[in-house]
Amino acid sequence: MVYGAIEAGGTKILFGVGDDNGRILDYRTIITTTPAAAMSSICEFFKRNPVEGIGVGSFGPVDVHLTSPTYGQLTTTPKIPWQQFNWVHHLRERLDVPVYVDTDVNAAALGESRWGAAVGFRNSVYITVGTGVGAGIIAEGRVVHGLIHPEVGHLLVRKHPNDSFEGICPFHQDCLEGLASGPALAERWGVKGEHLAEHGIAWDMEAYYLAQAVVSLMLILSPEKVIMGGGVMNQPQLMPKIRSQVVHLLQGYLCHPQITERIDDYVVPPALGHLAGLKGALALVLERCSSS
Repeated sequence: MVYGAIEAGGTKILFGVGDDNGRILDYRTIITTTPAAAMSSICEFFKRNPVEGIGVGSFGPVDVHLTSPTYGQLTTTPKIPWQQFNWVHHLRERLDVPVYVDTDVNAAALGESRWGAAVGFRNSVYITVGTGVGAGIIAEGRVVHGLIHPEVGHLLVRKHPNDSFEGICPFHQDCLEGLASGPALAERWGVKGEHLAEHGIAWDMEAYYLAQAVVSLMLILSPEKVIMGGGVMNQPQLMPKIRSQVVHLLQGYLCHPQITERIDDYVVPPALGHLAGLKGALALVLERCSSS
């Protein structure tokens, strides 16, 4: 059988078709502009490529509770044109197939646990650092939702001693996302992250903030694997700095060889690469369809 998958990020949207084994058979990428433009491209693609159901991993906040009357609806997203947009309503209305929605990072976490870096582990975290910052959590083999869903990007963090930047989050200003997202990097330093490759202090500061998030998640959830993806994480010098900061911030408190001796195998990039979110959306629809 063939299923549909959509990864809706703050900058771009990937959508495609895949099979029961997690193989993406075909996909497209568009820029995240308006719901009308996105729906036109997405629905045209799926009308040419019929599917049994569609999984959506979306930027949020989004209603992820199946029994909710507003299931699949975006809420207080800073992307104003998308506020109150409902994935389930619009896709079902146009394509007449089952639609299942979760956050983009929860979907990526699910994909990595099923086919990627967290295979064989029941507890893992996927952190994405791009247009926004977020984390998907797998606890005892299940995606964590709770009252709404985790919003790790809005954790409050300690300011770096040399950082006078106020932050860009419209809600909290200097939360993790306000200080460490791609747009925050660009606003603080005046150029995008890809042009800061030789700017050591920029990446020391970035690692300081992201390591605080990793440590907080380690202390609260005790994951067996921490996966870090997203456009900002494409800087090769960033991951080693984060690992080093994690060890430094813990100060030897968590005594496990995975942390003290094998941190390079504990905090890792996604094994599914740039398709982690899309494969995660495929995993979501496969999981929902098999349990319905």
